[in-house]
Amino acid sequence: MQRDASPGVQFIKYAIAGGIATSVDMLVFYILSWKVFPALRPDDPISQLIGLFGFTVTPITEAVRAQNYVINRCITFLFSNFAAYIVNIYWVFEPGRHKKWVEISLFYAVSLTSYVIGTTVGWAIIKALGLSTTFAYIANVIASLLINYACRKYIVFKK
Repeated sequence: MQRDASPGVQFIKYAIAGGIATSVDMLVFYILSWKVFPALRPDDPISQLIGLFGFTVTPITEAVRAQNYVINRCITFLFSNFAAYIVNIYWVFEPGRHKKWVEISLFYAVSLTSYVIGTTVGWAIIKALGLSTTFAYIANVIASLLINYACRKYIVFKK
């Protein structure tokens, strides 16, 4: 359970911590995509899931869906990265390589980089390929996991 672990164990812990942050991200994202800034189609897997409970999604154009996807990702970025930072400093990595304000700034800069890359990929998947919001979201998560782990391990926190 301590932070000092072999690279393999550390990556597994990082993946679990990422799962926690991703859970926060998903919860906020799908609530926003359903109720605040609609970004779901009726055939989206999440739409079908909430349909089982008698709920429906608001019909929107593809252009609005792509735009709202980006808006929702911007909002969820703040929530999920706060959760990720807390779990990472208390369980995965050793803080202290940099002053606290530099560490937090680097943490968010790395997250912002992976966010921009992942959200651009997600937007393109929706806009150019017309695939589901959920598929775009999964592609975003995979890109973020790989970029964030490498940068946080070697740039932000102590090894």
